[in-house]
Amino acid sequence: MRNALTVLLALAAGVLLNAWWSGRSAVPPQASPAVAASAILPQDLADPDTTVADVERWPDQAPTPEQVLYAQPRMMRQALAELGPRAPGRPNLYLLTFAGDGGEDVFRNEAEYAARLFTRRFGPGTHSLVLENNPATLSTRPLASWSNLETALDGLGKAMQPDDILLLYVTSHGSEDHQLLVDMDPLPLDPIGASDLAGILALHPFKWKVVVINACYSGGFLPPLRGPGTMVLTAARSDRSSFGCGSDADITYFGKAWLVDALNHSDNFADAFTRARNDIAAWERQDRLTPSEPQIDIGSGIRDQLGRWRKGLKPGPTVPFEPRAPAATAARVQ
Repeated sequence: MRNALTVLLALAAGVLLNAWWSGRSAVPPQASPAVAASAILPQDLADPDTTVADVERWPDQAPTPEQVLYAQPRMMRQALAELGPRAPGRPNLYLLTFAGDGGEDVFRNEAEYAARLFTRRFGPGTHSLVLENNPATLSTRPLASWSNLETALDGLGKAMQPDDILLLYVTSHGSEDHQLLVDMDPLPLDPIGASDLAGILALHPFKWKVVVINACYSGGFLPPLRGPGTMVLTAARSDRSSFGCGSDADITYFGKAWLVDALNHSDNFADAFTRARNDIAAWERQDRLTPSEPQIDIGSGIRDQLGRWRKGLKPGPTVPFEPRAPAATAARVQ
């Protein structure tokens, strides 16, 4: 039912957005900006906070919103086809990164860096797929959306063997009621809550998985995600903010501490988390911030399975963090 509704909403949004894209002359000259916005993008087809400026900041060189929506099945097939063959004889690691908020480059930076880090440093037995919302990658990366997440997990489930490990790395803004922001205005994308993510994962047969939620209040995701064969890392307690996002940031505190600083020196995820948690606490004390207190839960069996993945692994050289150039956008306010 949800998939059918998503398709209908996408079709309706595509038609309306395409009408706007083709020329604003269809809006009566005397119409106020508020009237024009309601004619272009009804509230039930987008984030209720979407404004005319959000619509008009769509990048000049990008495909139209309708083209982006209709390209998703093809882009997902291509991304899954590029995973590469399994390394035989040992568990493989499959990394799926999800950068939810398209309004800040920090999340794109982190998702793409994680993919580079894991595939370059941890060798041919590591595979990556990036889902992200960012104006600069609308024609090159699949969107980070609920539907694409399900499609990616379906595809990974077919590619992986029972002893392989899924690593899901999610980075976005989080809310006090434990919802992840999934946003690429003006596209109609659904937020993902803690129980939603747990339900999505429960529908897929991954015996071994590591789930990393890098967002404010992300500790609220830990209870529904914990279980046998699962390691859960979160950037904050359920009632605390995490830090380092924003339009002027390149990478979050947690992303820098766990990905850049810790995993460039260790292939043990739990040990890297301990180092990251200590580094974050020191940075927060220095900046006089309320401690975020990152959380970890290690279910039965996953520590040993990660040890089997590391067996015989010869980590490559450190992978420097290099933020991507920001997307070029141009407002169409006339």
